[in-house]
Amino acid sequence: MDRLNNITNTLHSKTYTEPKGLVLITGVNGYIAAIAASHFLDHGYAVRGTVRKHTSAKELIEGPLKQYADAGTFNVVEVPDITVDGAFDEAVKGVTAIAHLASPVSFGFKDPTPILHAAINGTKTVLNSAYAYAGPSLRTVVIMSSIAAVKNAAKPPYTFTEKDWNDTAEKVCEVKGTDTPGPVIYSASKVAAEKAFWEFQTEKKPPFTMTAVNPVFVIGPPLIAPKSASAVGETIHSIWQVFSGVRDTAPMAGLPQVVDVRDVAQLLRYPIEHPDETNGERYIASASANHPQAIADVLRHEFKNDAKTLDRVAVGNPGKGYAADYSRIDDQGDIDVDSSKARKLLEGGAWIPYDQSVIDTAKTFVGLV
Repeated sequence: MDRLNNITNTLHSKTYTEPKGLVLITGVNGYIAAIAASHFLDHGYAVRGTVRKHTSAKELIEGPLKQYADAGTFNVVEVPDITVDGAFDEAVKGVTAIAHLASPVSFGFKDPTPILHAAINGTKTVLNSAYAYAGPSLRTVVIMSSIAAVKNAAKPPYTFTEKDWNDTAEKVCEVKGTDTPGPVIYSASKVAAEKAFWEFQTEKKPPFTMTAVNPVFVIGPPLIAPKSASAVGETIHSIWQVFSGVRDTAPMAGLPQVVDVRDVAQLLRYPIEHPDETNGERYIASASANHPQAIADVLRHEFKNDAKTLDRVAVGNPGKGYAADYSRIDDQGDIDVDSSKARKLLEGGAWIPYDQSVIDTAKTFVGLV
């Protein structure tokens, strides 16, 4: 808890006159990217973010990152189409590091073709621009990949590590086309993008280091609280459902593992500060297992003096369906994820606790109920 307090207390508490470096964050208005921007700024970096339209970053500039925008350490540039050759030529100039997070994110995709195109070409364009125009100041490029690029059809008992690759999603897309389930399309896009990332390093042998971060489902408080239920992000929707009073919420399909967005931000920073150690490496970020009953139990304990919340959040079967330490759920089977490699990179060598992630996330929903 002390570690979490230290991380949280740094938010918006410092102003740096001499940035450690300039970090380009693509898709900076996204859920994870916005938290990453705040994290880098709070740790002494200047941040240049890309968005498709400048208005997409208005809430960041006028809200939680205003002090940095006013100080000139946070600025935003438009990149209307990340798949166009040369899209990032200007954005990469003079940067110290690049965190590439701009990529399609949804589990409701219908057609794999445009999604794979955006994921692959978006990765290639930023790398090509970095190689040609960033200059000698660029030390590191980090890509936000996913556990979806790791998890395959391995038969249990099995524990996934960074050595594993999803070798089925792209094939399913080829065979089924527009009949491919949305989650499979998303998985294929993450696999294809990360493969393009590593192929670039093999073929070009760039002077900058390259690292991939592969998180499981990401939870934790968004930098800007959602203004409506429809604005709640997909990966934190399970917490919203329980908090808002939805009954009989089913556990997540597939791997139930989750990780806090603030830990993911820290893992994006680590390679920039330890480039040689992390060059060519993948890091799975996974802290706990998510279950609707666990969410309900955490919320009912946290809001035990709030009659309105207690009335809304279902009691269910307290303590049932998940391990007491939140490490796994009963329906998980004999499949697991080894995230010890990434955990060692964290301050204090520990993930933000699951219950704290749930509580902090739920508090951003208070205005919606």
